[in-house]
Amino acid sequence: MVDSAHVPTMHADPAELLRLKRKHLVPCTYHFYKNPPHIVSGEGCYLFDHLGRRYLDCFSGVTVMSAGHSQSEILEPVIRQLKTLQHTTSIYLTEPVLRLAEKLASLAPHGLTRSFFCASGTEAVEGALMLAAIYTRKPEVIAMTGALHGRTRWAVNTTGVPLWKCDPFPQPGVHRCPYGNADAVARVLEEHADSIGALIVEPILGNGGIQIPPPEYLPRIRELCTRHKVLFIADEVQTAFNRTGFFFASESFGVTPDVVALSKSLGNGFPIAGYITTDAIAASFTKPSASTYGGNPIAATAALATIAFHEKHALGECARRLGKKLLAFLHEQAATKPHLKDPRGRGLMIGVDIVDAHGDPDPIRLDLILETLKDAGVLVGKSGVHRNTLTLLPPLIITDSQLGDLCDALETHL
Repeated sequence: MVDSAHVPTMHADPAELLRLKRKHLVPCTYHFYKNPPHIVSGEGCYLFDHLGRRYLDCFSGVTVMSAGHSQSEILEPVIRQLKTLQHTTSIYLTEPVLRLAEKLASLAPHGLTRSFFCASGTEAVEGALMLAAIYTRKPEVIAMTGALHGRTRWAVNTTGVPLWKCDPFPQPGVHRCPYGNADAVARVLEEHADSIGALIVEPILGNGGIQIPPPEYLPRIRELCTRHKVLFIADEVQTAFNRTGFFFASESFGVTPDVVALSKSLGNGFPIAGYITTDAIAASFTKPSASTYGGNPIAATAALATIAFHEKHALGECARRLGKKLLAFLHEQAATKPHLKDPRGRGLMIGVDIVDAHGDPDPIRLDLILETLKDAGVLVGKSGVHRNTLTLLPPLIITDSQLGDLCDALETHL
């Protein structure tokens, strides 16, 4: 569908961009689709390509655009900040980053009051792991199968999705446990607690295929970490800021982590990340450290405006209500389509597996589905250890009508 409000101007053809990509980018950088559109603009829940064709965005840049694209309530404060002060380092005193830290302390699980800001989720995870080593004086980590924590060496080595484990010389000191299995965590801690400083876990696996743990899992590992003096790090880079219907997914499981890593939806497209922890843990980190772009005035202003937008428009309630409708629809579809397996999710963080006639993962079929949906004007994602989980992460501002359009497209093309 071509939107008359987005009449195309002169933009490069996708073939030209693919030529440049092949010539100038490191080949590890992949993209979806055999015939990718050239995305040039966004508005609300929609993206537009160089020909003016409209796409319902149901991936949100991997959960980043939770408040939607080009929101004036977010952009206008940022533009005002741009016109006054774009950047100073953290060695100078500026207000936005401190107001953001104050706001996060008011929203975070009880007792988490101290923030460190950086520019990406990977940095947030890396910083949280370093903080745990500083505080506990213990070097090793427990991490989970199916987890994705980032691209730097510690983050890659705690990652449990084979696709993303690119380090040819894996670091020692990472104990891997099956996600959702607290007994496995207990066994590792019984044997190695003296050397383990942290356990890192996503409350809901994101890139690992939207896996939701048993309700007793996170409370149990919280208790185990407390007993063995191991820091509980929640990687909420994907799940925080109402994606699951709560500002922090940890809340929905009734646990308070020692450290929470944040990014993605925090800035609604502006690069900002960080971790938040307790006074006692933060007090151990006194040696100078900084992130040049961490909490810069532009990103911090964007984050404050994004949080205000979430609160004003009750996006957590929207995620819970519409997520239930979408999940119910997928269960209806799975009842009549054998290649759909195990619809699951919390809020608007939803996945369903694509399988073959034998019930085995079918990533090739999923790629064809993604291509077909793209041609029908709907962008969705994929995840999972076998890359066969159709992943739905629409902006939390999606309307009932737009959700109906998504369901119509899924019913036709799944």
